[in-house]
Amino acid sequence: MKKIMNDPNQIVTEMLDGFVAAKPDEVKRIPDTTVVTRKDSPIQNKVGIVSGGGSGHEPAHAGYIGKGMLDAAVAGEIFTSPTPDQVLEAIKAVDGGSGVLLVIKNYTGDVMNFDMAAELAEAEGIDVAQVVVNDDVAIDDIDGRRGVAGTIFVHKIAGAKAEAGASLEEVKTTAEKVITNVRSMGVALSPCIMPASGNPSFELGDDEMEVGIGIHGEPGTERKPLGTADEIAVELTNHILEDLPEAEEVAVMVNGMGATPEMELHLVNRKVQEFLQEKGVKTYKTFVGEYMTSLEMAGCSVTLLNLDDGLKKLLDSPSDAPAFRS
Repeated sequence: MKKIMNDPNQIVTEMLDGFVAAKPDEVKRIPDTTVVTRKDSPIQNKVGIVSGGGSGHEPAHAGYIGKGMLDAAVAGEIFTSPTPDQVLEAIKAVDGGSGVLLVIKNYTGDVMNFDMAAELAEAEGIDVAQVVVNDDVAIDDIDGRRGVAGTIFVHKIAGAKAEAGASLEEVKTTAEKVITNVRSMGVALSPCIMPASGNPSFELGDDEMEVGIGIHGEPGTERKPLGTADEIAVELTNHILEDLPEAEEVAVMVNGMGATPEMELHLVNRKVQEFLQEKGVKTYKTFVGEYMTSLEMAGCSVTLLNLDDGLKKLLDSPSDAPAFRS
């Protein structure tokens, strides 16, 4: 294993130090925590938006801190949920008197720890609402579906709603509308390697791909011979459309998993766009790049968000988050 690092046990702390040092006029770190917030937090009379999760998914989650998106991100250890006390610090740091929305990906540790933090914050008099993102169509059971790259659309649209001065209940309702209308599915061409152990998350042959992978190095739902870019694009997009049959006009995200050249992502996007056109689905806006990664995993995911006029307006709202400027 080769990685650019110092002590694996300090990798998250040192990463956060480097992130804040790169953007000192935009973000700040709460001392003795793994919490990064907007430089101007807390913002009075604005709903705060907090997200987070295990590290290793960069630019998620701190890359989405900024006007029109997140107010704070909480970093756990690699692929490990942040602790309730860290999430509580984030909630307190961004509470401007109008409450705080927690955007949580549907993993047991994240749901449990964010919920505990919400209870602690409410005991201190802070209004907290929660939404759980479950956009991964690789899993049939909707209750067990993981939150993956579609979470970024929740950040963007809920963040825009909060920036516009909406109430906590209105921001939560908007976030839930995005969750209802967003679907994702991914494929891996190689596993990722955990910094502490140096071991791959699973084994794949040179001529194999893993379909339906998660973002924590989990194996997928099916292992099969490596397909072409067009075959991968069709398989992922078709699964999504089967689960989102009402889709008429969508935002598209072709997301790299950490080690996929942008050239290959655009090859996938080319076929995604052709396939959507064949199915009579219009594309409103497209995002191609790395938004929710899995360390150095090679592969990609496709996300579709079914839009109406209200969601389009919020998606188009300005954001100065470094990983999603608009």
